[in-house]
Amino acid sequence: MRKPIRKIFTTGFTLIEFLVYTAVLSIVIAVISSFIVWSIHSTNKVKAMRETLDNARRAMEIITYEIKEAKSIYTPNTTSTQLSLETTKYLPEGEETTYIDFYLCEKRLCFKKEGQGPAVLTSDSVEINNLVFTQIISGETPSIQINLTAGYKNPDSRPELQALVN
Repeated sequence: MRKPIRKIFTTGFTLIEFLVYTAVLSIVIAVISSFIVWSIHSTNKVKAMRETLDNARRAMEIITYEIKEAKSIYTPNTTSTQLSLETTKYLPEGEETTYIDFYLCEKRLCFKKEGQGPAVLTSDSVEINNLVFTQIISGETPSIQINLTAGYKNPDSRPELQALVN
């Protein structure tokens, strides 16, 4: 009498199962890698935007504060790209008034007190693309309108590092 032939199943993978698992694993790895790359680009973009905005905001706050504290606008030196203010702050010894200036030095915003060297108000990674001061006279009180455009320095023109603040 013959014994019936039985298939003996052993544990393991067939070739088709192995290929399916490999394909699924490859897809999962590709999706995770894409997410990580996207996350890095997004982080760089947010950093560029934040630094540009913080620099522009800080510069505007300093200029606005100094304008409010100034005694007057010193018009002989004030141009559309430079603001000169007469003030009683930062007085040299023996003086009753002094002058401070805001202007572009290369692509950075500078603040200069009379008798001192310029102090840079913006970081190395931010450049000022446009700075215009417009004097507005309405009644007896003169006002200054400030138009400032700052951008993130991006020498390689990488799109994720483009940031501009007006």
